[in-house]
Amino acid sequence: MASTQAHTSSPSLVKNFTEITKIRLSVSVVFSSIAGYLLGAETIDFMVLLLLCVGGYCMVGASNVYNQVMEKDLDKLMDRTKDRPIPAGRMGVTSAMITAVVLTVIGIGTLYTINPQTAMFGAISIFMYVFLYTPLKTKTPLSVFVGAFPGAIPFMLGWVAATNDFGIEPGTLFMIQFFWQFPHFWAIGWFLFKDYQKGGFAMLPNGRRDKGTAVQVILYSIWTVLASLVPAFGVTGRLYLTPFSAVLIGGIGIWLVYYAVRLYKLKTDKAAKQLMLVSVSYITLLQIIYVADKFIR
Repeated sequence: MASTQAHTSSPSLVKNFTEITKIRLSVSVVFSSIAGYLLGAETIDFMVLLLLCVGGYCMVGASNVYNQVMEKDLDKLMDRTKDRPIPAGRMGVTSAMITAVVLTVIGIGTLYTINPQTAMFGAISIFMYVFLYTPLKTKTPLSVFVGAFPGAIPFMLGWVAATNDFGIEPGTLFMIQFFWQFPHFWAIGWFLFKDYQKGGFAMLPNGRRDKGTAVQVILYSIWTVLASLVPAFGVTGRLYLTPFSAVLIGGIGIWLVYYAVRLYKLKTDKAAKQLMLVSVSYITLLQIIYVADKFIR
């Protein structure tokens, strides 16, 4: 009987851990950090890369757990979040907080072994996400602006991990991912608008699914693409993009802006969901093109 309980509880513990740390989001953030590291590194140190992956996952995972502890009552109200471990009763608040604290200590400690600057940016990311972005989500649409700061850190974090230096190069990587956050999260805010309303979250810039919001989505999509092309002009130090790769970035940029314009024209949940998927593809392809450009040229 005891062995059966142990057998059944082990998978549920793993499931709870992957859900409360939002494994898909955390892995995508780690992917961004790896891309930043590969761009910054002159020689690849696989131990540093491993530490960055572990520290990065713990950093994002901790932020997500703190977030879910703070929003546990609101998560019960929304369809997309009511089955999370805490509102569903599969994990207690105390267990979640212990998990978050352990992940924070491991995450910051692991990043510190790479270099102090990397740990500092990791700590800033957790602080801004938990103590600024999370409380503001129910107060003002400016929460997306505040949340864009910790959301933009991972790409530049990899460069800082590789170089122990913050300059124009990681600043540019930060800028790209910072602008990208807006069309991405506003698209999510659009198609989940009614569900967010149940939890009292204010995610769209003017609080409505209208032309005003859609225009801002287009503008930030354009700024994302322009920021992505800056390295092609040779003004960002060691971060450089060849003309061929700049054309590729421009191509996927047109793709992103097209779907932003499409949302403006149609104003439907389906168009918003398509824009969200395209935005995820855009940032992933951008990072792949940037890294490939460095190693192929």
